[in-house]
Amino acid sequence: MNALLEVEDLTVRLPVAGELRTVLRDVSFSLAEGRTLGLVGESGSGKSMTVRTVARLLPDGAEVAGRVRFDGADVFDLRAEALRAYRAKDVAMVFQDARAHTNPVRTIGDFLTEAMRLNDRMPKAVARGRARELLAEVGISDPERRLRQYPHELSGGLLQRVMIAAAVAARPRLVLADEPTTALDVTTQAEVMGLLRRMQREYGMAMLFITHDLELAGAVCDETIVLYAGRVMERQPSTRLHEDPLHPYTAALVRARPEIGRRVERLPAIAGHPTTAYEAPDGCAFTPRCGFAEDRCAEGAPPLLRVGEGLTGCVRMPGLRGRLLSSAPTATTAASATAAASDEEVQR
Repeated sequence: MNALLEVEDLTVRLPVAGELRTVLRDVSFSLAEGRTLGLVGESGSGKSMTVRTVARLLPDGAEVAGRVRFDGADVFDLRAEALRAYRAKDVAMVFQDARAHTNPVRTIGDFLTEAMRLNDRMPKAVARGRARELLAEVGISDPERRLRQYPHELSGGLLQRVMIAAAVAARPRLVLADEPTTALDVTTQAEVMGLLRRMQREYGMAMLFITHDLELAGAVCDETIVLYAGRVMERQPSTRLHEDPLHPYTAALVRARPEIGRRVERLPAIAGHPTTAYEAPDGCAFTPRCGFAEDRCAEGAPPLLRVGEGLTGCVRMPGLRGRLLSSAPTATTAASATAAASDEEVQR
């Protein structure tokens, strides 16, 4: 299957307090038409920065190495007119906070018709008719009344439906969904995700889906990438990733997930604190928090290794395969065990 989107060895550095800091390091993946790829990880792992790089929405002063190709064309080689067409017709974004991305003093009708009138030179009456159709498609009743309303008059769920309508208006080939349901209650979240998936199937769009929710990624995405400290830790088909994770970090996330059929006094937590890309030590960035770490884990950036259907950045694979979901030692426990072994060796 030919790739619609190809990201190759992507490294991004941003100016912070007068110096460039790395926020993404050697990120690579591809996405075919009609498929959904999930990006999962803690805050600061580089999920949103990856999506913004794909859309070429980086701040001034950013340095980018590597390539982002859309349908064979390098996104960072696009000039003004081609870049506008790319953002207006080929790629659409659905943001986490719909209220932050709508103008509070302009009506929903203005919001939905602006791009049609400017990009497609559509007459105002025709654009308004198309906007009514879009609102009906996303399940909003009485669309004519909604077009006259302002963002503050709509609930969070309705406003997110408006955002989805705006995103699919130009029939884009790729949707970038940046945690589109995080601000919604569980019931509305399910409705919005069902709508997004239905629109994706009807229009044959590919989707790059960002979430903190590993369970949601498993339900929505064909494949899932796990990011940590700006690096890819693992990529697998979503069902396999839950059943047979290939990286200790992924396994720790899976173990920390609550389950209806399992009763525990306390969910296992990952020791330590998240690391950003520019703070990450040499070698695997997860080493200080990993209960399976060895000396070699800190020696140079680990390459992505092919294991079965997936890729992993763990140098101990495939030796650890099948053991990661058992009760893993914490980083502190592992350090204590190493110290105890050293004491025993001295006594001998």
